[in-house]
Amino acid sequence: MRTLINNLELPWRILAYIGVVAVIAFIAWVAMRINKYVFRRIQKRRRGLQLVFFERVNAVIIVIAAFVITVSFFSGFAAIWQTLLGGTAIISAVLAFAAQDVIKDVLAGLMISIHKPFEIGDRIVLNDGTAGTVEGMNVRHVVLIGVDTQRIVIPNSVINAQKIVNFSYGRQDKSVQLKYAVGYDTDMEKAKSAIAAAVESSGYSKPIKRKHGEKTAYTPPYFLEFADSALILAVTVYFDKGVRSEDVIDDVNVRVREALVAAGIEIPYNYVNVVDAGKKD
Repeated sequence: MRTLINNLELPWRILAYIGVVAVIAFIAWVAMRINKYVFRRIQKRRRGLQLVFFERVNAVIIVIAAFVITVSFFSGFAAIWQTLLGGTAIISAVLAFAAQDVIKDVLAGLMISIHKPFEIGDRIVLNDGTAGTVEGMNVRHVVLIGVDTQRIVIPNSVINAQKIVNFSYGRQDKSVQLKYAVGYDTDMEKAKSAIAAAVESSGYSKPIKRKHGEKTAYTPPYFLEFADSALILAVTVYFDKGVRSEDVIDDVNVRVREALVAAGIEIPYNYVNVVDAGKKD
């Protein structure tokens, strides 16, 4: 095919090359559409991070294949490429160095998609404090949804190397742990009852089965910590995966505050007493 094109007159040769590029681009476009259609059909029955990753990998392979096939039709390209890469060790080293981050991200993405420490829709917290709901993943990075329209883009190699807290691991719902501070003189049972009632009154929270054979129930509040000026209680709230975590946190926090105030329970806060040493009584 390339030999036949090279034997043509220059104007016809240019038109032939343009036609070849157009045909290859069209075939690549059709292949991309088919790839997207097939994976979308599969995801309607079984949505998962692995499917999202391999859809993007296939798309990248299609683009690379189209590029290689296209340039192979141009005479002299192979010789120039071999001269640049095979004869110049410095350029080869530079390209290898530049590509190492890409390779690390692709391999990390493969590991994440196979071992699945999180799934689409899971709320996760990284050990650097970054938190959000997993929206998707491609060959280079994972995308988390923050508050409102905020998107947090994290390279696969970075997130693969961090400790991850997943509030939905192995579950079909989502959860979030909320902590509340009360005064040292607080009646703990009274505080726990107020928090539990507030959680149950929320339209977002849902009861779960704590253990096999037990009845469905809301998770109770727990007394976890003696802080410097407060006692810390915590409760885990479970809710459906389609609900935004920020909506749940906002609703439950408002209800808990109102419940604690109504019960006469102190919500401590830090304050500073300023003493004027020069003032006389």
